[in-house]
Amino acid sequence: VVLIMGNPRKTCLFNSEERKQMVIDSLKSIGNPENVTVMIGSGLTVEFARKIGAAVIIRGIRAVSDYEYELGQATANMMLAHEIETAFLIAKPQYSFLSSSVCKEIALNGGDLLNLVPPQVEGPLKEKMAKVAENLKAAQGQI
Repeated sequence: VVLIMGNPRKTCLFNSEERKQMVIDSLKSIGNPENVTVMIGSGLTVEFARKIGAAVIIRGIRAVSDYEYELGQATANMMLAHEIETAFLIAKPQYSFLSSSVCKEIALNGGDLLNLVPPQVEGPLKEKMAKVAENLKAAQGQI
């Protein structure tokens, strides 16, 4: 299961349904594995994992700062659901700096996202950021 969750501390550029569709489209490009389901959830990830009978939550780590945050999350999850493990996957070095903020900034300024996001994400991201750029220019009185 690939779980799409919102973060109340962040403002997402794409809604949950749009994010789900981009994940589904990206999976199709690698053979559309039939054993992968993309779901949207809310609340605590560990409670969602328990609800669907998951034994492991897999999280990605880019840098030391991610590890510190994820360790805290994994520890809290162990306290809430001791039967569910958390496993970490380390990002390849070329992706260790990558974040949604970096990708948005590159897209906003017309940069090349080819090696940073799947093609199924690049188009929608560039479209959204073009609208953001228009709104910024309009707000600055440049249109």
